[in-house]
Amino acid sequence: MLCHKLILRFLAVSSAACSLAVRGTNCLAQNPWQAYVSGGNGSLLVEMPRPRSLYGRPDTVSMVIIGDVMLHSSQMAYDYGPFLQNIRGRLQEADVAVANMEFTLAGEPYSGYPAFSAPDSYAAYVADCGVDVFLTANNHILDKGVKGIERTLDVYDIMSGRIVHTGAAADSSDHSRRYPLILNVRGIRIALVNFTYGTNMPQRQDWPKVNRTDRADIAGAIDRARDKGSHFIVALPHWGYEYRLSHNQAQEDLAGWLVGEGVDAVVGAHPHVVQDSCLIDGRPVFYSVGNAVSNMSAKDTQLELAVTLRFARDWNGDMTMLQPEVTYLWCSRPGGFTDNYATIAVEDFIGKRELWKGAWDYDKMVTTYRRVSEATGVRNHRICSENSQPQ
Repeated sequence: MLCHKLILRFLAVSSAACSLAVRGTNCLAQNPWQAYVSGGNGSLLVEMPRPRSLYGRPDTVSMVIIGDVMLHSSQMAYDYGPFLQNIRGRLQEADVAVANMEFTLAGEPYSGYPAFSAPDSYAAYVADCGVDVFLTANNHILDKGVKGIERTLDVYDIMSGRIVHTGAAADSSDHSRRYPLILNVRGIRIALVNFTYGTNMPQRQDWPKVNRTDRADIAGAIDRARDKGSHFIVALPHWGYEYRLSHNQAQEDLAGWLVGEGVDAVVGAHPHVVQDSCLIDGRPVFYSVGNAVSNMSAKDTQLELAVTLRFARDWNGDMTMLQPEVTYLWCSRPGGFTDNYATIAVEDFIGKRELWKGAWDYDKMVTTYRRVSEATGVRNHRICSENSQPQ
């Protein structure tokens, strides 16, 4: 039995001298990360591990995700400025802010529901408020046909110094860059996978292409995210039944499959209301965050969520996702909080009824907040499994 006992001592380091010497042997290795060591049968050349900083640079990257940014016809009569003013600070303070852009930029004549076409200035306003990533995989992106989506993507490309977009692509090359969209923030790489159950108008040609809920396509995007060295993968589906506080079985099945494929978090939109939230195998799933700003006033449609995901790197370079944070938002319509549309953080204004122009809107906010938070349990992540029943 051979027992090699390695006894090393450091010598002064210079470009011309060996950095390591071994007692009883000549130092012949010229690579500073190699050394000759003496053993029972003579000398052996061994590779030494390269030095690693004892203390690296720990960091945390925050990503805030809001729901559907809409522009109904009634909203067009108002100055956009106040719409997101009260959450502008939250959006700008985040390292990355993400929003679903539930409209096209198809040019004049501008229109609201059911076929949206917003002014280019509205998208610019959303970017000015701090949104960095525009999601385009939603049911309204083809409202104005091929010309509408082409113009929308062209405008977003022109804005590329201010925002990036994902969810739809002009051609195959564009698709490969955006599906998944990989964000590198201070060395932490986060992949976004955005797709929709369908579109209101059919897609009659291959390009431009909208990402659909096709498991083979989604799996391919997840594989590409891994191949490109992503540390985290966030799925952003457009799915579910509208106006229901509970997710459906199809959402639950897909969420379980996404987690099984390696997705780290799922944050959905489309139902226009907040839906329940849970953990699947320890991964957070927010089935729907609701609207961000709109003219909707039906039951529960003015209450919404901002979901904050935090991704951390410790001194050793290890990555982890911290517990998500949620902030309830309220979209007040003209005559409520002010004379304009205003999205506010509920927690900032609870108990401040006297600030409202129309106190009835405050009362509606508080009542809705209490009912929805109780019904969805969104502040208390429940453990659920892929085969549990919808709640």
